[in-house]
Amino acid sequence: EDLDSLVGTDGYSLFSPASLAEMATEITSTFSAFLAAIAAISLLVGGIGIMNIMLVSVAERTKEIGIRKALGASPNVIRGQFISEALTLTILGGIMGIILGAALSYAVTNLMDWSLHLSYASFILAMGFSMFVGVFFGWYPAMKASKLDPIEALNYE
Repeated sequence: EDLDSLVGTDGYSLFSPASLAEMATEITSTFSAFLAAIAAISLLVGGIGIMNIMLVSVAERTKEIGIRKALGASPNVIRGQFISEALTLTILGGIMGIILGAALSYAVTNLMDWSLHLSYASFILAMGFSMFVGVFFGWYPAMKASKLDPIEALNYE
């Protein structure tokens, strides 16, 4: 039966433990979705930043790319170089993010007197996403570098 009909509505509210647990679950789910959205936006912004850095790198190193291609470097080698540079940037960023995130989590949990459990799976997942962002957003600049014509690249000022 409905508890409100049994108790009445004289300005009092009655909550069962099950309804409190349901509210807590709903609040936690909403907060988790909010944090996931912030993380997704952060990854997108970070990825665009990586792509811009790599595009500037390609533009600044056009002559170098032209020389390497003139000396026989294949498009795969050039592409691999720029993908590995993007991966290096994102791996370093991922490591710094993990260290900073763990340190902040530790500080907040100590401040609030909560327990803290950091799993290796979350670190691996974070590094996996970081590496994915590096490859995904580094692909276009790497392709652009690998498709440069050596003659045009050597004449580039």
